[in-house]
Amino acid sequence: MSHIKNKVDWCLKKAEKELNKEGNHRGLIEIQPDLEKAKEHIKKAEHYLKATNYLKKDFSDISASTIFYSMYHCLLAIAVKFGYESRNQECTFALIHSLIEDKKIDLDKEIINKIASLEVKQEERTSIKIREQYQYGTSLSIEDDIYKELFELAKEVISKTKEIILRS
Repeated sequence: MSHIKNKVDWCLKKAEKELNKEGNHRGLIEIQPDLEKAKEHIKKAEHYLKATNYLKKDFSDISASTIFYSMYHCLLAIAVKFGYESRNQECTFALIHSLIEDKKIDLDKEIINKIASLEVKQEERTSIKIREQYQYGTSLSIEDDIYKELFELAKEVISKTKEIILRS
């Protein structure tokens, strides 16, 4: 079993254990596929991207978070289309990688790795690392080139997600 499959399996078992013990989970559970919920996640992703554009002038540091969550809601949309509910970012990324591996979705792993890499490499600049830098750091503005790169990535992720969700 691949590292990705092991991670997804771990996430499913974690959630099951937590549900049995606490009635809530911070992992991954299987649910009925829900196309309407997937569409709602896309709307939320577009909402975050619109907020990103609004924040750019005076609050660009905050836009690092809105861009990340725009893309993350896309991944949640894909998850729910395929019958999963995730309440853990690492589990979401593992699931998406697994769906790519299984050829259930046509999405380039490199796009996902630009959002967050499951294999931690210091030199890699992912959306999640940039979000953390600006969310927890003290800088009040994001560099224009980083902003543009992330904004274009988010638009691409939304577009690809729509193709995946709307394809039967």
